[in-house]
Amino acid sequence: MRIGAPDPRLTPAAGVEAVGELDRVLGIAATISSHVDAVAPLKQRRRGLNGGELLVAMASAQLAGADFMSGRDRRRADVAGQELEPVPTPPSRTAAGIAQRFSDRHLHGVEEAIGAINTEWVSRLPAIRRGVLLRTATIDGDATDVEVYGRSKDDAAHAYTGALTIRNHIGFWAEAGVPLAAESMNGTADPRSNCVEILDRSLRALPEGVQEVRTRWDAGYFAAQLAQACLARGVRFAIGAKRTKPLISAAQRVPDHQWVPAVGMLDTEVALVAYLPGSWPPDAGISCVARRTRIPVENLPTGRARKRRTIPTGQYELALQGRIEAVYGYSFFLTDMLSPEQPAQPQPEQPEQPEQPEDDELDGLRLAELEWWYRHRTDIEALNKDAKHGAAMRHMPSADRRVNRIWMWAALLACAMSSWMQELTGLDHGNGRGRRTLARLRRELILTPARLTRRSGLTLLRLPPGEQLLAVVLPRLQALPGP
Repeated sequence: MRIGAPDPRLTPAAGVEAVGELDRVLGIAATISSHVDAVAPLKQRRRGLNGGELLVAMASAQLAGADFMSGRDRRRADVAGQELEPVPTPPSRTAAGIAQRFSDRHLHGVEEAIGAINTEWVSRLPAIRRGVLLRTATIDGDATDVEVYGRSKDDAAHAYTGALTIRNHIGFWAEAGVPLAAESMNGTADPRSNCVEILDRSLRALPEGVQEVRTRWDAGYFAAQLAQACLARGVRFAIGAKRTKPLISAAQRVPDHQWVPAVGMLDTEVALVAYLPGSWPPDAGISCVARRTRIPVENLPTGRARKRRTIPTGQYELALQGRIEAVYGYSFFLTDMLSPEQPAQPQPEQPEQPEQPEDDELDGLRLAELEWWYRHRTDIEALNKDAKHGAAMRHMPSADRRVNRIWMWAALLACAMSSWMQELTGLDHGNGRGRRTLARLRRELILTPARLTRRSGLTLLRLPPGEQLLAVVLPRLQALPGP
């Protein structure tokens, strides 16, 4: 056995052809470029890449596994793969140089372009799925810390864990799995300082025609200004509440018969609590929802566990002394989604109907469903994980914040492209819940080896034997017209 000469017709990442087809169908690079250039043109010469092409090239490289800026140079060495890329991959130094030209206004233009692409993407979906996405859109807000190395990095600061971090603040469209707005912040910055701005920018990035917008935030955003902003914009909200002593005392005073079982959680109940912070608007129909979970003494969390913070100190001490058999862990959120509905209009007399649930039962079901919906705000945690471990947002490669912000947006754009592609090609069962993670998509689709051959002016991809996901996805994308 001998090793022959390298074959430049071979590529380890033939799946980038699907990324190129997605760019053709939705006009991703062109749309981003038009919105960015509307602020101020980034290109200084006729040749080279513009802003949209740079972001698409960096996102495509991250989809193919380029974890660092130098990964662009390795992608350029793949001669056959470069013929399939949606945009020629720039050298790492060139990419950094173009990224340094992006201002805050340019990045806001990227978010507006995401909204235009979302509108085009939704119009391509089947009618039922399109109707579901446009009927109600949920915006999740969250901040995620990215550990970095090197004190000279802009915005790097030591977080409460002691790690040197940069904090990325993201607004996310939960039903579609698409990031809408993002801001790179100092590692110790309070995300409440710009949460209203993130909400506004996320609203602008939603597609046209959305009928109702809801938003979910954890207890780190417990602030009256966010609730007031949601009320002013007509956005229904659910915001986590801090576990203060007055709030826990109010929950403990709720009678047992008012607690209803939670959906999908054992030994867990939910109830309404008579509590509203003094700075929150009193006449806006805001309710406080409590969830409690019964924890037997033998399953008590240790002092360092996160669950320990949900247990009142007095109960925990009694459990350690063996004076009680179980404790309760509490969590809370404030919402305006339980405000009284309009009274029903009188209906003409109807034939006798089967017995209907009592009003109290309906209220309990509605409360349990609302808590279940709020619990799924962790969808944004899945996006953060995908952006970090599927793309490359788990680190920031440069000391320059301008380069790092483009790196962050390239990772988020890679996540958006994954969601757009899977919806258009039917990989996620048409409901957004069968969606592959980005790491799995890279393994099964992007990193498909192939040989490029030409016959009668047509380029052919010779795939390995066996079933290949690329052979399913690529024809479906090729069958779709351009924008």
